[in-house]
Amino acid sequence: MGWLEALVLGIVQGLTEFLPISSSAHQSVVGQFFGGQDPGSAFTAITQLGTESAVIIYFRKDIWLIIKSWALALIGKLPRDDPEARLGWLVIIGSIPIVVLGLVFQDAIDHGLRNLWTTAAMLAGFGIIIGVIDRVALNSRPLESLTWRHGIFLGLVQSLALIPGVSRSGATIAGGLALGYQRVAAAKYSFLLAIPAVVGSGLFKLADISSDPVPPAWGPIALATVISFVIGYAVIAWLLRYVSTHTFMPFVIYRCALAALVVVLLITGVLSPLPPS
Repeated sequence: MGWLEALVLGIVQGLTEFLPISSSAHQSVVGQFFGGQDPGSAFTAITQLGTESAVIIYFRKDIWLIIKSWALALIGKLPRDDPEARLGWLVIIGSIPIVVLGLVFQDAIDHGLRNLWTTAAMLAGFGIIIGVIDRVALNSRPLESLTWRHGIFLGLVQSLALIPGVSRSGATIAGGLALGYQRVAAAKYSFLLAIPAVVGSGLFKLADISSDPVPPAWGPIALATVISFVIGYAVIAWLLRYVSTHTFMPFVIYRCALAALVVVLLITGVLSPLPPS
């Protein structure tokens, strides 16, 4: 991987990770314009460490309060039904499905599911689902009212993001809206819920490629990760302001337009469904 490719993919990762438009889909499509290769799930997972670092820093006060409340409730110094302590448990428990399914279906995720026909179908299909849910959503419940049943359900929904084109934020935000939560609340829980899964996946892939007999291009990967952090931080701040007063319809339209473009590029042979990795 060259420096220019890493720069471009880092920008793409930062711009798309938190928007409900699927960062993995964009990485796969843009990556093919650099030598016809998909950057791969390992590259995607590692650069996501940059964007998740942006989440941790942006929500550092919230995260500290959640961790502190969770620990105090654990030793009996806070009620077990304390909203912040409960949120801590829900983030932990809600992360289990995507971790288990990610390990069980690792080979399919790294190879078969990265087929661009599948990606295009998920972009359009799940985009329409987000649009319909957003249109009928009550948009009324705050994050503090998150229940155990709803938190676990959203953890299961997050697992859909293992399929490129779905979007991790898109899946959990749509799930939250379907349950009646406010757009900002759904987006915030989406960010928090992603931290254990994405950081774990990134560190797992980091250890995996470190043992590869062919040394990875660590310099470009580091550049992409840093760029994704800087841009990702700005996108988080913008998205939370945006969704407080706007719907997700522009993202739905964008997803469908991108899906149509990918299909055209596949039919014309500009893109390959399964490029060499």
